[in-house]
Amino acid sequence: MHELSIATAIIERADELARADGTEAVSKVTVRVGELAGVVPDALGFAFEVARDGTALARADLVVEQIPAQAWCDPCAEEFPVGMPPFFWCPRCDQPSSDLRSGRELEIAGIEPVPA
Repeated sequence: MHELSIATAIIERADELARADGTEAVSKVTVRVGELAGVVPDALGFAFEVARDGTALARADLVVEQIPAQAWCDPCAEEFPVGMPPFFWCPRCDQPSSDLRSGRELEIAGIEPVPA
């Protein structure tokens, strides 16, 4: 389960960011996870709960924003959903796309300190 190593990295980075901002404890971490990032949100949430013990994020909640995979079609000049499993053919003009616009994200979007 690689989600445990991802959760650990999120906790370490969120802790660094919080401490650099003068925050001792974190109440919430929001992450953006793309549909094609290869991360199972429920498994990430479970791993986060296990890995947060003994850190500044010991009571923090993890909020996962799921980002759908979207590709760009040049002939149609519009985005279309790629889906899972990914299918990179435009549903409108039936042409392939190599321009993935979203869906691979795996990033911390926000950290909230524990209210004083």
